[in-house]
Amino acid sequence: MCPSVHAALGALALALALPTPAAADESVIGGKPAPLSHSPWAVALASHERFGAQRSGQFCGGVLVGHSTVVTAAHCLSKEVLGVPWRQVRDLKIVVGRDNLAAGGGQELKPAKIWVNPRYNSWTNDGDMAVLTLDKPLPNRPIPIAGRSDSAYRPGNAATVYGWGDTTGGGSYASHLRAAHVNVLPDAVCARAYPGSADGKYRARSMLCAGEPTGGRDACQGDSGGPLVVGGRLVGLVSWGTGCGQAGSPGVYTRASALLPAVAAHGAD
Repeated sequence: MCPSVHAALGALALALALPTPAAADESVIGGKPAPLSHSPWAVALASHERFGAQRSGQFCGGVLVGHSTVVTAAHCLSKEVLGVPWRQVRDLKIVVGRDNLAAGGGQELKPAKIWVNPRYNSWTNDGDMAVLTLDKPLPNRPIPIAGRSDSAYRPGNAATVYGWGDTTGGGSYASHLRAAHVNVLPDAVCARAYPGSADGKYRARSMLCAGEPTGGRDACQGDSGGPLVVGGRLVGLVSWGTGCGQAGSPGVYTRASALLPAVAAHGAD
């Protein structure tokens, strides 16, 4: 995840923290293990060159929304996260089908094409999206993106966020994919939490937020770009927030319906 404190620093903190011990039984804050057999559309972004060999070099998450199309957060491909412009990362890979990033299995695929939203605003965090195209289609089942009027966005809906990121908020990164249950929150709650500051500004048109009133379940550093899912549909990408699992500071996600024009224009399928 990645606000000023969550995001841009999210994956960067991962780079600075390696090597770190993986949490054995925890997950994205307050979650549990999530076998990829139940979520084959969850993928990891990785670079051994930038983040080391441990945990496959993972630094962000992504989502397979077509057999050749992956979406993630724009900030994951920023210089603030990678340390260099993304075009200079020679071994940028999409890790598919690997539950345990500390082990083998699955595939590490080089994207054939990358589109990073040129309108992404790193101050407000608006437009936090990127589309990566694979050079060949995968048999994995992609997840459908919930359309703008889909009831999946309704406040109060139970949602699940997935990732390999920090499980404690203190730099303990997971090797196995984890999932945490959160609730979609009303836009008014999100706007009150983030009226505009160095962390970002909530904009209902392109964002939604999810969490628990008392905190405790949330995405965290290293989960950025990963999926928020309601009823088998993608409703959000982990984007930003203040802290991890803090009461009154819900996680903010790129609204998945805002991805649809970019996927249609830049995706392969």
